[in-house]
Amino acid sequence: MVNKNEIREHAEVIASCGSHVGIVDHLEGEDKIKLAKSDPKAGGIHHYIPLSWVEKIENNKILLNKNKDEVTASWQTA
Repeated sequence: MVNKNEIREHAEVIASCGSHVGIVDHLEGEDKIKLAKSDPKAGGIHHYIPLSWVEKIENNKILLNKNKDEVTASWQTA
């Protein structure tokens, strides 16, 4: 499990396939990451992804264990 304290605002979020899926807005509660609605991939809407999708954090990038299609099919809107 990753250390959620390493997740920083404005960090890029990347799916397991290498695709950009968002930018971190902030952590929400104990187990969710809120993605910025200003990111072009967001369509002007905040999305939430679970912390359990984070594979690792590297160079201020959040690398997920889900591919782009899995992420966009399962993320929650705010």
